[in-house]
Amino acid sequence: MIRPEKSKRRIVIGIVAAVIVLLAVILMSIRITEITVTGNKQYTADELRGLLFQDKWDRNTIYCFYKDHFKEHEQIPFVEDYKIVFQSPTRVEIIVYEKSVVGYVSYMGSYMYFDKDGIIVESSSNKLPGIPWVTGLKFGHIALHQPLPVENTRIFDEILNLTQLLSTHEITVDRIQYDTHGNASLILGDITVYLGSNDQMNGKISELKDQLPVLTGLAGTLYLDTYDEAETATSYRFVKNK
Repeated sequence: MIRPEKSKRRIVIGIVAAVIVLLAVILMSIRITEITVTGNKQYTADELRGLLFQDKWDRNTIYCFYKDHFKEHEQIPFVEDYKIVFQSPTRVEIIVYEKSVVGYVSYMGSYMYFDKDGIIVESSSNKLPGIPWVTGLKFGHIALHQPLPVENTRIFDEILNLTQLLSTHEITVDRIQYDTHGNASLILGDITVYLGSNDQMNGKISELKDQLPVLTGLAGTLYLDTYDEAETATSYRFVKNK
């Protein structure tokens, strides 16, 4: 004969087990329905959603939390890391931390992207939009995650300064060319802009911004190396191609 105390205990245990199973079923059925993405420039929001939520289990709230906190993050080119912030059981935000890239060089059929310190952060067979191709730099063997081996490392400060100015003035260039003396030129379609040294670069790029509408449809070289912000008269010239 079963004692009343044992019978009650079994009933309680059964109820608790049923509640646990029910909660587990409910939790496992909750799915992420809204995913927002911030911090992304090189990838679209849809691309990142596709990379991080590739199958149906990735959208399960419990599994997504476990995967983000206890498993290694996906390795995504040009992305340093990311984190998934739960704003509700069905809504998350992907915060992307992209690698800092200021330019790339061509090397053995690949595009080697480097950061502000000249460190090669990524190798790719694809060209990224908005990242300038830098030519004229002399270097030897290139290795990923190592500095680009150039003689004058100060060139990277100049490249960073130049690319930031171009971005600020919303000027897109096809190529940044350096000569053996470290003088810079910009290639914009049929227009070459000779900037010369890094002196007064802010004024040179500002002047270029003003002159771009005038240069539309032309082919030639704009010499801004003689630009002098102290001069009231125009101190540069444009030479059309013959």
